[in-house]
Amino acid sequence: MKLLFQLFFAFFRIGALTFGGGYAMLPMFKKELVEKHGWCTEEDILDYYAIAQCTPGVIAVNTASFIGFKKKGVVGAIFSTLGVVAPSILIITVIAAFINHFADNQYVAHAFAGIRVAVCALVSVTIFGLLKKNVKDILTALLAIAAFVVTYFFGLSPIIAVFVAATAGIIASVIREKNRNSAEKEGKK
Repeated sequence: MKLLFQLFFAFFRIGALTFGGGYAMLPMFKKELVEKHGWCTEEDILDYYAIAQCTPGVIAVNTASFIGFKKKGVVGAIFSTLGVVAPSILIITVIAAFINHFADNQYVAHAFAGIRVAVCALVSVTIFGLLKKNVKDILTALLAIAAFVVTYFFGLSPIIAVFVAATAGIIASVIREKNRNSAEKEGKK
C-alpha cells in the first residue's frame, strides 16, 4: 500500500509542477522517477514515451500508467494516472470558477506568455539531452533527421514515423548481425 501512495504522490508532484505537459514533463519524470525513486531508467522513460506517442490519449497519462503498471500492476497504473491528472483537474476547476475575473488581465496574459517561453526552453533542453543520449552513429542520426523532416515539413503522423524508424532499426540490426557473422566466418577460414 505504501508504494501505491508513493506512486500517487510522485505523479501528483509531476502533474502539479510541470507546465506544458507531454515532453515538458520529461525532466520531471527523470528527476522524480529515475533519480529520486529509482523506479525506472531514462531508457525506460523514453521507451514509454515512444509507446505513449503511438497510443491514444495524453502522453503523460499513458506514461504514468505504464510506470505504475510496471511497479504495481493495474492498481499501480490507476494510482499513478490519478496522481498525474489530479493537479490539472484541481487547477482547471479553480480557473474555471474565476476565469471571468482575470481573463482580460494583462498581467495574467504576460505571465502565461512567460510560462510558454520557459516551457519551450525546457522542451529544448530535453530534446538536446535525448539526442545526445540516443544518436550514437550515422544511422541513428539519419533516422532522427528523417523523422523530424517527414513529421515537421510533410505532416506525416508521428506514429508512422516511429514505426518506420523502428522497422529501419530492426533491419539495420539484422544487416549488422549478418555482416558480423560473415566477417567471423571469413576470419576462421
